[in-house]
Amino acid sequence: MPKMTGGRFIAETFKGYGISHVFFMPVIAPKALYEMENLGIKRIMTHGEKAAAYMADAYARIGRGPGICMAQSVGAANLAAGLQDAYLACAPVIAITGRQTQINQHRHAYQEVDHKGPFGAVTKYSVNVNALEQLPYFLRQAFREAISGTPGPVHLDFEGFIGQNIAEAEADLDVIIEEQFTQVPPFRPEPELSRVREAIQLLARAKRPVIIAGGGVTYSQAGAELVELAEKLSIPVATSLNAKETFQYDHPLAIGVCGHYSRACANKAVCEADLVFFIGSHTGGQVTNEWKIPPKGTPVIQLDINPAELGRSFPLALGLQGDVRASLRKMIDHAAPVAERAEWVSRVQALVREWRAEVEPLANSDDLPTRPERLCKELTDILPSDAILVSDTGHSGIWTGTMMDLKHPDQRFIRCAGSLGWGLPAAIGAKCAEPDRPVICFTGDGGIWYHLTELDTALRYDIPTVTIVNNNRSLNQEKGINERTYGGQTPGSDELWILTDADFAKIAQSMDCFGIAVHRPSELSSALEQALASGKPAVVDVKTHIEGIAPQAWAPA
Repeated sequence: MPKMTGGRFIAETFKGYGISHVFFMPVIAPKALYEMENLGIKRIMTHGEKAAAYMADAYARIGRGPGICMAQSVGAANLAAGLQDAYLACAPVIAITGRQTQINQHRHAYQEVDHKGPFGAVTKYSVNVNALEQLPYFLRQAFREAISGTPGPVHLDFEGFIGQNIAEAEADLDVIIEEQFTQVPPFRPEPELSRVREAIQLLARAKRPVIIAGGGVTYSQAGAELVELAEKLSIPVATSLNAKETFQYDHPLAIGVCGHYSRACANKAVCEADLVFFIGSHTGGQVTNEWKIPPKGTPVIQLDINPAELGRSFPLALGLQGDVRASLRKMIDHAAPVAERAEWVSRVQALVREWRAEVEPLANSDDLPTRPERLCKELTDILPSDAILVSDTGHSGIWTGTMMDLKHPDQRFIRCAGSLGWGLPAAIGAKCAEPDRPVICFTGDGGIWYHLTELDTALRYDIPTVTIVNNNRSLNQEKGINERTYGGQTPGSDELWILTDADFAKIAQSMDCFGIAVHRPSELSSALEQALASGKPAVVDVKTHIEGIAPQAWAPA
């Protein structure tokens, strides 16, 4: 066994697991960061712990492997807060923090709180590393836990305020890389053939079945199998936001995103179904519009790699435990083609046409300031064919999820799972995972204010992302609730949702980034082209209509 420091062991382990970037707030395990530099791992120092977690989240989702974020003890709770998004999005993030030594615990140590509570809420696995000899066991387990089953964040808490008791100590250590655990999924289990045949029979007998594809389809890289099964059994497909990229927007069986951030046609189709097949979906509140979609009593089949998810939200006609791609391939291989659903498919296509006709006037509106629907239409048309679209939450999630189409099979889409402001730092993490692809963040003025300082991070490390700002100088998604509370539009109500009329293009320019303002829809194509060609972190500040408020998701009466 070679003798080495904990820092060297961490760096060699990260290198062996294919980690190209780590995201951190100083000071944490400086010996490890030093060794990472020697091995060519890029260390991205952020302006906040939450931003570091967001970057690692997007890096993990785009790379379909572990992402790393780190912070010292005083920043640990902030890092945990940032892991909420990775936890909700099932992103395999490994968080490393320092903590006060045991003799300083429970004695009001300066800047110290107990880390168990914050990390226990947002991780699958959280463990104290008290001595260097423990590190090999716990670090390998962290990789296994992060990507096995349902992926998710894990946490290692190193002894020492900046983790120095682990990173700077020396011991005889073997670097062992378990290559099986470098990518999601490490295993591809399949359901029993009898269960597969039962599922096929249920789907074949149904007159109006619908598939709802979730993020498990994306992680399993099962888009081709999803399409093949849907075509073979003639079943329309709705997706969650996390699976938006897995089913081509103009496929005859495509319905669109369903649930809370949804197209009305998708929710209506799911509510008319006589059987719903959830594939790789947690069946949570967002994809089901707070469990209204599908209606109570609708028969449900659910496929998930994690048996704990089966039946969590809906009683099951049948549960299938297995990896999505392997399971769908098994279904395809044992299913006979079904070609007797012309009436149902025609009905679903009519719902889609009705929705498109309903939104067409706004999508083609020449109103000034620009309507957000028109902004989305223009972006759909001009996004590069290999673009990665990164969406913030709130209105940004609604607009990109419903009003934007991915017109090219190589385009990818990831979205914020919880915290407004995620988009800009997440785009940086996505660009680190795929440096040769254009990465475009869609956020609002409310969203960009959260972590605007991370433009400096992108500039320092030459990470040229493009941030599109839907700038309506407001948090207009909150307009209705505040006006209802105050009984109308009043000064007291206005101050709770109207923001500064900021020029984000000039702010970007003042930071030596690229910035350009867009006042008309016709200007957007040139602005995006210039932003992508600038070679710098770029902000495209699109002045949009303050009345551009997304409609509430359709739900059955």
